[in-house]
Amino acid sequence: MLERLYRRRMPVDEVISAEAAKTLAQFTHEIRRPIGLVITRRGAVQDVLVGAGTEPSPTTLATFRASPRSLRGLRLIRSHLKEQILTQEDLTLLGLLRLDMIGVLAVTPKGEPGLLSLAHLNPPSAQGQLYTLLKPTLVHQCPVSFETFIRELEADLQRQGESHMMSQKQTAILVSASPKSKADQEEHLTELAELASSADLTVIDRLVQRTQGGGRQRFQLGSGKLKDVLMQAMQKGADLLIFDQDLAPAQLRTIEEITDLTVIDRTQLILDIFAQRAHSREGKVQVELAQLRYLLPRLSGHGTSLSRLGGGIGSRGPGETKLETDRRRIRERIDHLDREIEGFARHQDQRRSRRIRQTFPVLSIVGYTNAGKSTLLNVLTNSQVSTAPRVFETLDTTSRRLRFPDGREVILTDTVGFIRDLPKDLLAAFRTTLDELRDADLLLHVVDAGAKDMEAHIASVNTVLQSLGLDQVPQVLIFNKCDRLPTGQAEALCRRHSAIGISALHPETLPQLIQHLEDRLTALTPVDGFSQKSADQAHTLASRP
Repeated sequence: MLERLYRRRMPVDEVISAEAAKTLAQFTHEIRRPIGLVITRRGAVQDVLVGAGTEPSPTTLATFRASPRSLRGLRLIRSHLKEQILTQEDLTLLGLLRLDMIGVLAVTPKGEPGLLSLAHLNPPSAQGQLYTLLKPTLVHQCPVSFETFIRELEADLQRQGESHMMSQKQTAILVSASPKSKADQEEHLTELAELASSADLTVIDRLVQRTQGGGRQRFQLGSGKLKDVLMQAMQKGADLLIFDQDLAPAQLRTIEEITDLTVIDRTQLILDIFAQRAHSREGKVQVELAQLRYLLPRLSGHGTSLSRLGGGIGSRGPGETKLETDRRRIRERIDHLDREIEGFARHQDQRRSRRIRQTFPVLSIVGYTNAGKSTLLNVLTNSQVSTAPRVFETLDTTSRRLRFPDGREVILTDTVGFIRDLPKDLLAAFRTTLDELRDADLLLHVVDAGAKDMEAHIASVNTVLQSLGLDQVPQVLIFNKCDRLPTGQAEALCRRHSAIGISALHPETLPQLIQHLEDRLTALTPVDGFSQKSADQAHTLASRP
């Protein structure tokens, strides 16, 4: 019976022919179960589906690929024993699989074709209407000339894609799936939106799901929520899905296969921002090293069946696969970059030794990204370091001389900003740059006083400093952007945290900070013109080979 359905071929201008509809209704009436026909644009029956809720085979879906700007080239016509319009499940399937069209053919009690209900996807629009439902009609009265219809629909999708590409900016939907409260997740998505904006992306939607434990094993979020995400992406023409949580390699591949969208996680987004901002050779090497360490476990292939072949019976073969060749080359590149970073470290040691011989104390500015560290460096040292109001604007360490009113000179350094859950690979790759902080006699911890989660920012910076073994270095807490707070609130905040309040954009707020830094440096016991820390550093550097 199924072979008779497979042999059916529809004229290319018909959604389903009257003869095929009659046969489909007859078989449905006989077996008393729904039957679905998956039909190609050439009119051939690709799959015959028996039972409600069945979908095209994985082989068929792999053969007929789709993208956010094109359809799959398949339509699904499903029979039903009752007069029934398209359900929400049918419409969801239409969107998820990006079918050319989906339809339900009602079967009368006599086993004859009844009304045919059809729906098709729409090009992305400001109204966000994903699909159009056509008025149910009898098969022989169907007003749709399928060949003309699909040609025009694909042309509309193509025009939308070209218009989207001319806009230059890619669009993204932010997703969070975590056991944390919805309020916490929303705060984290606000920061993720800042990261996306810093990467020159346009955020068009945010979706949150509270999960049990550490997230769903297969998709990070529930399969139903994943369908909602994909439907939103199609409605609004999104290019990327960005997860606030780090995705396992298997999760990343599975979600990409299901959605046919580019999927990245928070770590990958941060790495991309660093790749855009790195200007010095040292910065570029460190970013590339972090990217390769992130990429290595995420290279996908065909599993262990294509691993390196041995020399025994049944296992002889051509040797390395393309996947293993890629992995070997990445490991070789990682080793090369590690050696290059070691060279940077030796060069830094030489700079440190010269700096120590000149007896200059070192003050290092640290803090959460976009807290105003570079702006403070500029105003204190009359410099012109870039200070665009976006996260991770500064990646390369900058050092300038600062002369105090009493004539004493110090070295003031500005370093890369920190962020919550800073990717481990990135922290490891930038360890050479962050080693500059080990020279500091005093850390100037700059905090954005107006940040909603200011306390979390302070804790995140202190966590990173602790992981670097720098939590014992003397620290001055500086609340920046106090001009954005009511006067009384800023003063109370500074008293509670034993901090100094300033606005780096208003130099008249800086004298108290400068006087405090002078007092702290005076309190550092000199040893023949050195601070005690500088003396220890000189001894350490002198003992190195």
